[in-house]
Amino acid sequence: MKLITRNHYLDKLINVMGTPDIKVITGVRRSGKSKLLEAFKEYIQSELSNANIIQINFNLPDYDELLTYRALYDYVNEHYDSEKENYVLIDEVQMCEDFEKAINGLHASEKYDIYITGSNAFLLSSDLATLFTGRTFEIKVYPFSFGEYMRYFALQDKYEAFDKYVLEGGMSGSYLYKDQESKYDYIADVFDTLIVRDIRRKYKIRNVQLMDRIVDYLMDNISNLSSARNITNTLGSMNEKIHHTTVGSYMQYLCNAFAFYKIRRYDIKGKKYLSSNDKYYLSDHAFRYAKLGTKNMDYGRILENIVAIELLRRGYEVYVGVLYKKEIDFVAIKRSEKKYIQVSDNISDKKTFEREAAPLLQIKDAYPKLIIARTRHDETQYEGIRIIDIADWLLEKNY
Repeated sequence: MKLITRNHYLDKLINVMGTPDIKVITGVRRSGKSKLLEAFKEYIQSELSNANIIQINFNLPDYDELLTYRALYDYVNEHYDSEKENYVLIDEVQMCEDFEKAINGLHASEKYDIYITGSNAFLLSSDLATLFTGRTFEIKVYPFSFGEYMRYFALQDKYEAFDKYVLEGGMSGSYLYKDQESKYDYIADVFDTLIVRDIRRKYKIRNVQLMDRIVDYLMDNISNLSSARNITNTLGSMNEKIHHTTVGSYMQYLCNAFAFYKIRRYDIKGKKYLSSNDKYYLSDHAFRYAKLGTKNMDYGRILENIVAIELLRRGYEVYVGVLYKKEIDFVAIKRSEKKYIQVSDNISDKKTFEREAAPLLQIKDAYPKLIIARTRHDETQYEGIRIIDIADWLLEKNY
């Protein structure tokens, strides 16, 4: 399989080398966490002559004897070298029973620089503080960005490349397959047999059919406001006896496993978060095609999904903006930085353009405002609003 160096993530790992944190690599299944850990190992080997790397990959039968926390703890200590800098790299750590006891013990000894990956249903961002007694540093890995997609295939024409990326997505394991149908078969299999299976095991879900219906609903309603209650009402109309708290729990499980990302609403004028109705975006937009088919492509929603994930990839907190009952697709915040973004497939029609620009023009503060669309031409300005082609925006390097 062809590999590219994912410098955006590798640099994050390099920058925290030697800190006392437990480094935890998270992200949706098959997003490249194991490959990133391998690339980091190669970096250590090439740059540090005084390094002792203790690597364990629980995907391999070679390490079956370490599937209890005591065995794992003893194995690492047996391979400690007091004359060197000791790095512990553990892949799929959740396969070891009570793994957190081993990691906490190793961390408490202050002898190791620790890096781990795991299945996300078992190694949740929300659980890191309670699982580990030491401080954790989380590196969030996403499927391939558009820029990584272009590098992987060595593509030059960004507009043609983006048209392909819209269809194929960022799950790089699918790139090995020749035809689109085989690619979607792979992507659907990742979703069903890895992501959803993990959730079922973790939470002992019995109503598998309900989980599948919720998945289909959320995929079909990307970029629409959704809540546990309205999903319950929709599914309840099919004569199913379900409770909105069960639906809400299942939605949270899907977000815990990074299948979906929940984006809350933000009142721009009142500067407060709104509690009712959120939007849900897929970790990779190709999951939608693989599961629901391509008859209704709905490019506007897919472009919105791509922008949402890219903003998260760039480290922004992302919200849906609300201003005078009008909606702004995204409010992106990073420390003192803020930007307002509208996303559209096509703004060549004057009425469509005015509809997208109107909410941005009502915002009175001086933070940047953007309309991101498939313009296929150079960036322009309209009354202080940046109008930029989505391919150009995705390839920006200034973040």
